[in-house]
Amino acid sequence: MNKHFEDAWYYMRRAGTHLGAGLREELTPVERRVQAWTGRDVEPEPSRSERVKENVREVEQKAQRRAKGAVRDARERIES
Repeated sequence: MNKHFEDAWYYMRRAGTHLGAGLREELTPVERRVQAWTGRDVEPEPSRSERVKENVREVEQKAQRRAKGAVRDARERIES
């Protein structure tokens, strides 16, 4: 295929991608209103900072469980 056709296919794919993104962006408010009218409200996804905070909480809880288990095992060894 010659260079002109390759360039044309590249720009067509790029335009299609941008068209899809633009349509999603424009129709999101309409979709939310329809969902609200029909009673199918969707909870918004958590922000990046909220996801990071949740991950930190999970790691802290996991570390606490491991520490408690290690202390329990150490006490059992000492008592035995």
